[in-house]
Amino acid sequence: MREELIISGRMNLNIDPVLHVWHWQIPLYLFLGGLAAGVLFFAALYYIRNESEKYSTAVKVAPIIAPFAIVIGLIALLLDLKHPLYFWQLYTTIRLESPMSWGAWVLMLIMPLSIIWVATYLKEVFPKIELQNGYFAKLFSFVLKPSENDEVNWDWKFKWLSDFETLMIEYRKPLAWAILISSVILGVYTGILLSAFNARPLWNNAILGPLFLVSGLSTGAASIMWLSKSHEEQKLFSQIDILLITVELFFIIHLFMGFLAGPQVQIQAAELFWGGEFTIYFGLFVVVLGLIMPGIFEIMELKGYRVHRAIPAILIIFGGLLFRFVMVEAGQITRYLY
Repeated sequence: MREELIISGRMNLNIDPVLHVWHWQIPLYLFLGGLAAGVLFFAALYYIRNESEKYSTAVKVAPIIAPFAIVIGLIALLLDLKHPLYFWQLYTTIRLESPMSWGAWVLMLIMPLSIIWVATYLKEVFPKIELQNGYFAKLFSFVLKPSENDEVNWDWKFKWLSDFETLMIEYRKPLAWAILISSVILGVYTGILLSAFNARPLWNNAILGPLFLVSGLSTGAASIMWLSKSHEEQKLFSQIDILLITVELFFIIHLFMGFLAGPQVQIQAAELFWGGEFTIYFGLFVVVLGLIMPGIFEIMELKGYRVHRAIPAILIIFGGLLFRFVMVEAGQITRYLY
């Protein structure tokens, strides 16, 4: 008779205690969702404040980023799904206790709202579009009236499109309020999606929702600052971004203070960033290069030093992207031992 001693089956690769089920698609999706939430939040906010002409890049130009960011993020999410053809089943029910259900419905709401918002400003942002070989006219020939030259004046072919555009412009303020609320929910959801996983100590923290929201607002403010040609608007969003960077650093410090004051599994989760394998990625690239350095550059610029606005903006966007990659990857490594 042969006896075998089975100690544990928990060390099966990629099953337990390390569960790698989320790859590059999820952090990219979370980043793009946060970026879209950020630019839409400021667009709606400054329209509601009746400052759309004063801060035209924030209200009219930067929101063009949002529909593209959401679409690319959703494509990444579909690539991650095991059965992508069944994604529609998320919309057959509403589960208020499920972050994924909240996310699915918020995305369904904010996607058409962002497209409508951008569409109502197309005539102002691009009053006449120079065409090359008529490609633009061919692409939109099904909705635009034919043009005799290489310019498009945004004359809609169908009357109902013109009527719908007029209606949306007339009710732009209620539209702005809907976008403002849904953008906040979207920004918070990108963090709550992780914090809802109680089995992962790094993610099981209530501060992730506000942290991801502030990070998304920061990347949105940086994008507006980068795109703007108005010195006054650049200055405003530089000041806003400095405030958001300060709040984000505050949340990060308190996130790890909570870990270090918690049980052993949370202390071990924090140690991944303090001497562990994610120290350089998080400490150097996220905190120093992605938050502290752009904050210093923006302060220098406000003090009168010449710093190209693209430098802090790129650093903030890169830091926000890497932050989500690090949090998703590190969170899957942390675990409870039973």
